[in-house]
Amino acid sequence: MIVLETDRLLLRHFEPEDAEFILRLLNEPSFLQNIGDRGVRTLEQASRYLLEGPIRDYERRGYGVYRVVLKESQQPAGLCGLIKRDQFEDVDIGYAFLPEFWSQGFAFEAAAAVLDFAWRSVGLDKVIALVSPGNADSIKLLGKLGFSFSRSARMKPDASEVSVYELLRPASLSSGRTARPGDR
Repeated sequence: MIVLETDRLLLRHFEPEDAEFILRLLNEPSFLQNIGDRGVRTLEQASRYLLEGPIRDYERRGYGVYRVVLKESQQPAGLCGLIKRDQFEDVDIGYAFLPEFWSQGFAFEAAAAVLDFAWRSVGLDKVIALVSPGNADSIKLLGKLGFSFSRSARMKPDASEVSVYELLRPASLSSGRTARPGDR
């Protein structure tokens, strides 16, 4: 199911059939270094990851992370979406792209669409972003999107610190949630 569309991209729900793509993405050196090791090494594990993560989030929350596909070629490029983590009060935006799609504006385009969705469809007043302090490219992207540094935090007590950035709903957008089909 297509959730968002931009000039060059389609953001759609992940499906179990996307296991091969997610297996590659989750094992890219940049993903492992900047986001973390999800322990997904086989197609079966990748399929389970999708079912227990993004697909379950669509059903439980009405949003999640989406597969980013190039509109023209239908080639999968990455993922981008909203994540609600138990250890944080606010919803965060997450994104990751295969290296061959870096430095072409795809992450910015996808993230801007997801933020608009967060404000207009989900009705959020604030979105946070979690980033490894050494991930300069991601920090630069967050700055372009309007995020500002808020604080440092740990995902787990024994984990390394992450930088927490935040972005408030633009004043130009009315507050209040717009209902969508499938909302709960």
